[in-house]
Amino acid sequence: MIRILGNLLRRWSELSLALQFLVAGGFGLLVVMLVVGAWVTSQIREGVIHNSAASTALYVDSVIAPLLPDLRKSEELSESAKQALDETLGQGALGKRLVSFRLWRLDGTVLYAKDSTLIGRRFDLTDNLRSAFQGNVTAQFDTFDGDEVKEQGIGVPLLEIYNPVREPWSGEVVAVTEFFEVASDFKATLASALLSSWLIVAGTTLTAFLLLSGIVLRGSRTIDDQRGALRRQVSELQGLVTQNSALRQRVQRASRRATALNERYLRRIGADLHDGPAQLVALAALRMDSPVFSSDGQGGESRAAEVAMIRKTLEDAMREIRGICTGLVLPQIETAAVTDILRLAVNEHERRTGTSVTLTLAGSLREPGASEKISIYRFVQEGLNNAYRHGRGKHQAVNAGMKGGRLFVEVSDAGPGFDPTARVEGLGLAGLRERVESIGGQFETLTGPQGTRLVISLSVEEQA
Repeated sequence: MIRILGNLLRRWSELSLALQFLVAGGFGLLVVMLVVGAWVTSQIREGVIHNSAASTALYVDSVIAPLLPDLRKSEELSESAKQALDETLGQGALGKRLVSFRLWRLDGTVLYAKDSTLIGRRFDLTDNLRSAFQGNVTAQFDTFDGDEVKEQGIGVPLLEIYNPVREPWSGEVVAVTEFFEVASDFKATLASALLSSWLIVAGTTLTAFLLLSGIVLRGSRTIDDQRGALRRQVSELQGLVTQNSALRQRVQRASRRATALNERYLRRIGADLHDGPAQLVALAALRMDSPVFSSDGQGGESRAAEVAMIRKTLEDAMREIRGICTGLVLPQIETAAVTDILRLAVNEHERRTGTSVTLTLAGSLREPGASEKISIYRFVQEGLNNAYRHGRGKHQAVNAGMKGGRLFVEVSDAGPGFDPTARVEGLGLAGLRERVESIGGQFETLTGPQGTRLVISLSVEEQA
């Protein structure tokens, strides 16, 4: 049972607000309509019956009262009074309207009746009789007591009226007249009034339900739209969180690899200095200990030749040191435009290698930040170096442009390519990949028999 209730509540909560209102509100308004309609129709029924009874009682009283004696002094009607009542109730308009007539005394005795067998009989007072003896005109429609079998068998709608008979000079109730009036027209009038009241109540309820439904439906649509927008925003936020988490992991991995690469760079620089300039300087130092400089007997020509050799060795060492420094020291590119940076890298490569490079700049390029500019310069520099060493400098090209709001730079050649699964990226390319990915960029290597293409893609924000 609990599971069934839980399933019903879950399914109910899954319904839209408008549908919930249509079900719950419709049922509630239907109950309210039935309760209000029943109360209104009962009030209308009682009001119509009372008004009709009051008007009929006034008419009957105006006709019958003059025929009655002083009922406070006489407990029975005289024969002349009964005859007058018989003639009045048996003919004319009043006789056609009244089916039955009784005159009651205060103790419940029938003083007069159209059915002569009831005259003189005593009955227990009904609630309607007691109310009439208290001075109230009471009536009931198509409702019969146990002793009213004859009236019930007539087969036409009847209106039973209890009218108090008052003493003219004191106004006290001395008797009660009970009569049944043919109420065919009254029944139609009552049915029309009840139908009109039900139609008004139903129409009012339906109008209120439609108005409320319109308001709730509009609110439900607004809530559904906002809920859908919120779900989309949550989905987008979850996607961004996932991307940020992946990017954070990539940055962490890039940072760790960059630390290792820096150590490798330092070892390579140390090895280059040790194997190149350091060896030449050591050679020059050894030549300084030559006997030519320590012995006075050596000729000037031998000493001059030795000095020239030491000078040449030191010049070679300086040249190698400058070469190493040239590769390490960046030109002033932080304030330069990206197009100037690309031209600078291409021109330096052409001057150093004696080869030609095709530079293609597609349209206007948005200016990246300083970190992106350094990465672009190093990427073109290292990419062209690889194209020269491994691709023999064949059809070297540099392309740059904007795609999808991102700046891309491509370095390509028409060399033999390489197998990316069998060959590990060199120190330069590995360092560039880590540098590019650490600033949120993408690094891609495409190689094959037709040549090699290195592509980076960077996000570019508007610089102030």
